[in-house]
Amino acid sequence: MLVLYGTKGSGSAAAEAALEIAGLPYRKVDAASWKESPGLEELKRVNPLAQIPTLVLEDGSVLSEVAATLLHLGLTYPESGLIASAPSQRAQQIRGLVYIAANCYAGIGILDYPDRWYPDPDDAVKQAMQTRGRARLHELWEIFADQFPATPWLSGERLGALDVLAATVSMWSGARKALAKSRPEFSALLARIEAEPHVAAVWARHWPKEQKA
Repeated sequence: MLVLYGTKGSGSAAAEAALEIAGLPYRKVDAASWKESPGLEELKRVNPLAQIPTLVLEDGSVLSEVAATLLHLGLTYPESGLIASAPSQRAQQIRGLVYIAANCYAGIGILDYPDRWYPDPDDAVKQAMQTRGRARLHELWEIFADQFPATPWLSGERLGALDVLAATVSMWSGARKALAKSRPEFSALLARIEAEPHVAAVWARHWPKEQKA
């Protein structure tokens, strides 16, 4: 059975939603680098970086990096619709997944852990990094919204991997509130993604109060 490592309110929600859409059985292990738990020690044994989500496949091989995980699931289980079969449409989905991972997800890492990028920052430096970092993150989401129109979903005619990753990563660092003002149509799309039954079931576990920070 597939084994998914993650915790509430984290990026593992995207992998979990993809597994639900694909109808795949899996076992969840509660684990995150920021909290001690038996699951964390198990996670470190399969992924020394203790990143989540981490997905262990049926053959025991390990998948980290959420975009890679979503691509693997979509390509391995094409009937799920997570990744399109048409080459041009698939290319744009891959582009979008990598865009979010490389720009938006990475930007959140700087906001949450500024000391990883600037050694021992004092309060003023940390505040400056977070203020500018948050503004840049919101700019990156606006660019994404302009570049990836819904037709009717980000993934095309069917809800897919790009939709669940966008809905997940936009939950953090004030992105939802900013997009509601600057890109209302995209904000409405994110709400529509969340309302899809498979995604809604995952969201109820990860964000029971639907608080979009």
